[in-house]
Amino acid sequence: MRTTAPVVITVWGDFACWTKPECKVERLSYPVPTPSGIRGLLASIYSKPAEFYWQVKEIEVLKPIRFITFKRNEVKGKLSYNKSNPAKSCICIEDDRTQRQSVVLQDVCYRITAEMVLRPEFGGTPQQLFNQFERRVKRGQNFVQPSMGTREFPAYYEWGTTGESPIDENMDLGLMLYDVFDLNEWKVGKKANPSVSLYRAKMEKGVIQVPPYDSELVLKPGKVVRKC
Repeated sequence: MRTTAPVVITVWGDFACWTKPECKVERLSYPVPTPSGIRGLLASIYSKPAEFYWQVKEIEVLKPIRFITFKRNEVKGKLSYNKSNPAKSCICIEDDRTQRQSVVLQDVCYRITAEMVLRPEFGGTPQQLFNQFERRVKRGQNFVQPSMGTREFPAYYEWGTTGESPIDENMDLGLMLYDVFDLNEWKVGKKANPSVSLYRAKMEKGVIQVPPYDSELVLKPGKVVRKC
């Protein structure tokens, strides 16, 4: 398995919501980012699914963990395109609106260490991908606006480290969402098959070590969990 050299970026934002999978309606955020949330953030800056996938290695929490609660107006339905009558491809907000409560994080900042895991089909060199990602970060380029878990919470980023130290806090987070797709498959869009995986997350002095996706520490569908 070929990988690039580790990349380090600092990301921050006013709010973040790393939603727990069992709290999709009334949203409740994990106190720290999920590997899938960070992978999505990195992929919004640079992504080539047929050539590599992002592997998060380390997450450093640089600001104190603070929660805030508020209510938002949301739309319950999903917009679907009607080929026979395009005029009906709309949602009446007044009829489909609902008010939901969210528990999210406030004033967040993280230092992310990750690497690109190359797929067998990739014929270039790891340094090519590393250099392309570095240029995009330094220029502020992205495919879509990176977000802190949800689209309404934009993420800002810069190359390297800001020199800040992680918070001096330990936390046993128990079983935490790792990803919602099989990273060994490069299918995208509707062709991708959901495959939820978990891992036992621990934060020691503000630092979370993330095991590789192929590690035995990552619990995948069909895997037998040994009883302690």
